Amino acid sequence: MMFKDRADVSQRLGNQQYISTDEIATVVYLAQSLCKPVLAEGPAGVGKTELAKAWAAALGAPLVRLQCYEGLDESKALYEWEYAKQMLYTQLLRDTLRNVLGDVESLAEAASRLAQEEDVFFSENFLLPRPLLKALTSDEPVVLLIDEIDRADVEFEAFLLEVLSDFQVSVPELGTISAKHQPMVLLTSNNTRELSEALKRRCLYLYVGYPNLEAELDIVRLKVPDLRPELARQAVAVVQQLRNMDLRKVPSISETLDWARALVALNARAIDEQTMNSTLTVLLKYEADVQKAKRMMGNGGRSRPSNR
Repeated sequence: MMFKDRADVSQRLGNQQYISTDEIATVVYLAQSLCKPVLAEGPAGVGKTELAKAWAAALGAPLVRLQCYEGLDESKALYEWEYAKQMLYTQLLRDTLRNVLGDVESLAEAASRLAQEEDVFFSENFLLPRPLLKALTSDEPVVLLIDEIDRADVEFEAFLLEVLSDFQVSVPELGTISAKHQPMVLLTSNNTRELSEALKRRCLYLYVGYPNLEAELDIVRLKVPDLRPELARQAVAVVQQLRNMDLRKVPSISETLDWARALVALNARAIDEQTMNSTLTVLLKYEADVQKAKRMMGNGGRSRPSNR
């Protein structure tokens, strides 16, 4: 069931526990209306991947995910041949070879018959679809998540341009395979490298950044309802303060939620110095950042976060 308008996008994403901004709702609705992929850029852990999951769930559509990494190539993203199955077929063919060639009268005829059997090796029976081909050949529309495209090589990005332009791929042994239904595509990037202008031209652009205090508090209240309201506000204020510090890696939204769950698990009554020092590594992942945060926020010199 497709989205009716932007308000419908916000409501149905909210039903999947995803709090969207007006910009997110607008871009998702336009992606559907214009049949365009979405490129979502922003820091890691701000909810880009979760948007794809919520989008698929809101539509009742399958989610197909391609996780990108350095060295990813067409065979791993598109398809590969199921060699173990082919080897089994080879053995079966060897056992029945006499029956196949029993009445041939010439070498040419034998070669022709063997060529027919060879074609079977490269039929759809032996094709193992990877995420891109799965999305194109699905019997129902899917949401295709191409996660962390900036981690893939430039060569793979160029290949992806062809797929996103025509939504079809060529399998040399089988010919051109076109999409049964054009998938809804979300590409995510953590900005580890600059993406090509050609890729950006084909996509609607969406920047997903860190939320302000009230927006992040709404997320914490939704995802960790067992955390007491005053403690939730205090925790989010601490995270917002940490993001203003010169740290190697500032806390993401996912780490805010991890910390909120940790506070619930510890039955914390307040974020005092002891609680802060013992749980800071849930938020910060580098020792230098932990020590810097302790110096600036702890040991009696901390400017305590506001509880207002």
